[in-house]
Amino acid sequence: MKNQVQLIAYADRLGGSLPLLHALLRESLAGLFGGLHLLPFFHRIDGADAGFDPIDHTAVDARLGSWEDIRTLAEDLDLLVDVIVNHISTSSPQFQDYSHHGASSQYSKLFLTFDAVFPHGASEQDLLTIYRPRPGLPFTTVTLESGTRRILWTTFTPQQVDIDVTRTAGREYLNGILRTFAANGVRIVRLDAIGYAVKKAGADCFMMPETFDFIADFSESAKRLGLQVLVEVHSHYRRQIEVAAHVDWVYDFALPPLVLHAICCRTSRYLQHWISIRPTNCLTVLDTHDGIGMIDAGPSSDPHGGEGLLPQEELRRLIEQIHANSGGESQRASGAAARNLDVYQINCAFYDALGRDDSMYLLARAVQFFLPGIPQVYYVGLLAGSNDLALLSRTGVGRDINRHYYDRDEVERNLRRPVVAALLELIRMRNTHPAFSGRFQLLQSADTALRLRWTQGSDFAELSADFHDRTWGVEYSRGADRAKFPVD
Repeated sequence: MKNQVQLIAYADRLGGSLPLLHALLRESLAGLFGGLHLLPFFHRIDGADAGFDPIDHTAVDARLGSWEDIRTLAEDLDLLVDVIVNHISTSSPQFQDYSHHGASSQYSKLFLTFDAVFPHGASEQDLLTIYRPRPGLPFTTVTLESGTRRILWTTFTPQQVDIDVTRTAGREYLNGILRTFAANGVRIVRLDAIGYAVKKAGADCFMMPETFDFIADFSESAKRLGLQVLVEVHSHYRRQIEVAAHVDWVYDFALPPLVLHAICCRTSRYLQHWISIRPTNCLTVLDTHDGIGMIDAGPSSDPHGGEGLLPQEELRRLIEQIHANSGGESQRASGAAARNLDVYQINCAFYDALGRDDSMYLLARAVQFFLPGIPQVYYVGLLAGSNDLALLSRTGVGRDINRHYYDRDEVERNLRRPVVAALLELIRMRNTHPAFSGRFQLLQSADTALRLRWTQGSDFAELSADFHDRTWGVEYSRGADRAKFPVD
């Protein structure tokens, strides 16, 4: 994976199609990104969960383009694509065949039933032990065409039926997706929702030892096809450190709330602690297609799991400040106020979470770019986009507040904004300055400040920030001279 900034984008929401997105990347955004996390483009992209409930995971939605378009993209960029490990759509051919033929279907063992995990039934405690990202139990009662009723695992929505990854049918289905991706130029696969993939009676069914075994085994299948693996897990920070030791790449999901807290609450104490212990094989993000995760910086949901990176009272303070900075818009899109909700996320554009303060937004990006790992910038964040209340009102889906549809003209207008132009300059510096291939240091500073430095030979780049005074700057070598950002 190139040591350069990557873009996270939906083809239909940035440009409108795969060829139009590629045109943007070759023209207006030329040279900015070393990689692209292309969010679901599978058939279909407009189901119950914005493409994360694929009908056919091996087919490109014809409204976006074709596999030829994917291969062409992959010639220019490190292409990262989702393998939706945990589930498949109820509209998929596999599930339709199962509904029609029942137990005699060739896919009858593909789907995870209640009794496959609880053959002797489940106690109230068994059910309460299951870790849940959303309210309610992870089951849906389905009546098949034959009239047979089955209780199926549906971790996320009733339209997303969980796969039995422990059976041959489940593994063959997932391995077929890997083969299709490898054949079409994909270099990295993101294992979406993998933390929930393995279920076990009496356990919390999330990131268990059996889950780690499955991740290791499935990662080996990917690597045999020449694919690198990125694991997507929202969880307590100690779990993220544990995951990082076993895989190619993990997300630094703790970074967004910690950066927001440092800026909003004017202290770097908690951010500095995380920088001193975080794994370095990270993809760093501030915003994604999901909300801003709070669980990643908060205390463990397990009573014996330990404190979080942010104390509970500081986490509450941060959430209240985000709601205030966004004029209450994030509150309308989060928790019980929105459908398809995640109990641990705040839905808000990152620019709005900082009150649309250009300087503080650029500081947040500078911190992200200076940390070890590969930075990813979400397409809305790239354009310093604001909350899309109209889309939220139309769909009622909380995360849609940060999933705006940009056509080419709107992209071009936003690229001319000073804050966006400055962000592009930061991206170019992060991509090209030789110091970022050298040694990283967290320099000693007060609890209200932050100093991050990279050096390689005579080259250096240093970020200095004072959160109390809300001032910051970057100084870096330019040949035998020194340069500064932002320019005074």
